[in-house]
Amino acid sequence: MYMDGPILQFMDKLASGSPEPGGGAACALASAIGAALVSMVANLTVGKEKYSDVQDRIAGLLESAESVRRNLQELVQKDTEVYGVLSKAFKMPRETGEEKSSRKKAIQEALLDATMVPYQIAENALEVARLSELAAEIGNVNAVSDAGVAVLLADAGAQSAALNVKINLASIEDKAFADEKWSAIEDILSNTAGLKNRVLKTTYEKLG
Repeated sequence: MYMDGPILQFMDKLASGSPEPGGGAACALASAIGAALVSMVANLTVGKEKYSDVQDRIAGLLESAESVRRNLQELVQKDTEVYGVLSKAFKMPRETGEEKSSRKKAIQEALLDATMVPYQIAENALEVARLSELAAEIGNVNAVSDAGVAVLLADAGAQSAALNVKINLASIEDKAFADEKWSAIEDILSNTAGLKNRVLKTTYEKLG
């Protein structure tokens, strides 16, 4: 489990010639770091008298940020696992007609899973961006720059996940599925980009 080991071990494996972990795991980790920064802003606001009027909202923000962080940390590992299944499917024998049929079916099934993991990463990255906005608005002003970093990581995570969705959709024969998922991804990217712009505006205004 990558998230149970040292970050340097993950980075070394990422930099190696191994096909996994790859871009999907990297964008999940980036988004998870964004969620962790939202949690940091919340923790730096909890119990502060200056922010007594938003303590309930901050508690909710912290709970949500930790939930999405856990989701993304799980997706770091999940992305490597679905890639492994897809890789095995491509290596299946294809000498006979029956083997070719079995291989094709396995590849298509694996492609669906390989698409849905980065799709879920994109969904969670959007949630990190939403939480970043609240962190920037009501969180400790001394940590507002961290809310800005969080939304930038969330946007990068969503865009990176979209690339991984796109490359798998190109090989999926179920065009209705492909069209539906890509349309949803475009909505996610649009919403995340809008949040990024708003949060950065708020961040720079509070920085003075």
